[in-house]
Amino acid sequence: MTMHQKEHRVILKHADEPGYTPDIECYLKHGGYANLKKAFAMKPEEVCKEVELSGIRGRGGAGFPAGMKWKFLDRKSGKPIYLICNADESEPGTFKDRQIIHKDPHQLVEGMMISAYAIQAKLAFIYIREEMPYGAKLLQKAIEEARAKNFLGDNILGSGYSCELIVHRGAAAYICGEETGLIESIEGKRAYPRIKPPYFPAALGLYQCPTIVNNVETLCHVVHVVENGGEAYSKLGTPGNSGTRIWSLSGHVQNPGYYEIECGKATYGDLIYDIGGGLRPGRKLQALIPGGSSSKVIRGGERFQGKLRDGTPFDWGVEDIPLDFDSPMAVGSMSGSGAVVVIDDSVDIVEVLANINAFYAHESCGQCTPCREGSLWMKKITTRMCKGDARPGDADLLASIGDQIAGRTICAHGEACAWPTQSFIAKFKDKFLEKAQRNGERMGDIPLI
Repeated sequence: MTMHQKEHRVILKHADEPGYTPDIECYLKHGGYANLKKAFAMKPEEVCKEVELSGIRGRGGAGFPAGMKWKFLDRKSGKPIYLICNADESEPGTFKDRQIIHKDPHQLVEGMMISAYAIQAKLAFIYIREEMPYGAKLLQKAIEEARAKNFLGDNILGSGYSCELIVHRGAAAYICGEETGLIESIEGKRAYPRIKPPYFPAALGLYQCPTIVNNVETLCHVVHVVENGGEAYSKLGTPGNSGTRIWSLSGHVQNPGYYEIECGKATYGDLIYDIGGGLRPGRKLQALIPGGSSSKVIRGGERFQGKLRDGTPFDWGVEDIPLDFDSPMAVGSMSGSGAVVVIDDSVDIVEVLANINAFYAHESCGQCTPCREGSLWMKKITTRMCKGDARPGDADLLASIGDQIAGRTICAHGEACAWPTQSFIAKFKDKFLEKAQRNGERMGDIPLI
């Protein structure tokens, strides 16, 4: 995949270079594991400080600062500390982590070993979904190659520090993208997310021990933070949104793909129309899902006015929203997993929601009643609407169900399944009412039960 001129590749610097292969010899030729050696020449707390100074925020969806997350570790408990890489990548529309795993797996291994050393974990896991068998195979090979070179295992590089790295394959459940559900899965249990508090992983994580869970892309950034220094790395991107980010672009664009861009240095319009080649001929932007299917939808042609967290006023159209963490939140959505789904005016928007609802109803773990029952109700209603039995009260009923799920569940799956319905109704209620009206005209005076 050719790099676009507006990209700034750091994580994907070598991923698509001709001749670049995922084996350790190729990685070493390109400077691989030099930053692991550099980190081992530092004290663990110094590495943690550099990550904190970098301002790098989690690339898995929540956008929480990685350095701050590490500071929350309960280091006084005397229990073992664990590091887990979340490579589940289950958010629909997201396909950037697997590019790293498939094309540059040693970058992830190096990032994990630096991070494990920084937090003094002696055992680390890569949790990868069952539907990525090739990725799991490549990671296992990379781990074996790294162990043979003494980049992991016993007495790494003669430092006296030892750490093992294990690839753990999940069963392809969306809920395992939630960190406590993932932890339960590693422990061999059903992936029921835990209640927080008290089960914050930094205190009570894997085997009830202090645990850090970070995303693939986040851990790869650690390599480059060590290389450049935290303060220098923080100058990439924009204030509060440092570094680069990989965006997965899909849907009705001419050049779908994955693109690495400095945070805040381009807009959704740049991504869709310049980098992504624009919509198909003769089509208009109907909707934009800015951060994976769980993020709230934005209607094409909308305008947004308000102030950012630092008080800066904005007046944006959809295409003007910067590609960072804070700007999508300022307009009522989120950048989430970085999965941008473009929807043009050729599709039935109710059918789009029906598809999303079917997914979340299937993926609910069933632990919480509002999510277990409500997600299924929303699926049944939108499926019925698409089969020609839309009713005038459906839009309000769907919104009511969504309102009774969000904020009432143990984990964020409640929000993940409720937010699409809430936002689709808020932004496209006219489309839902039109479908009911058309159905009423077709059915005539036949009563709907």
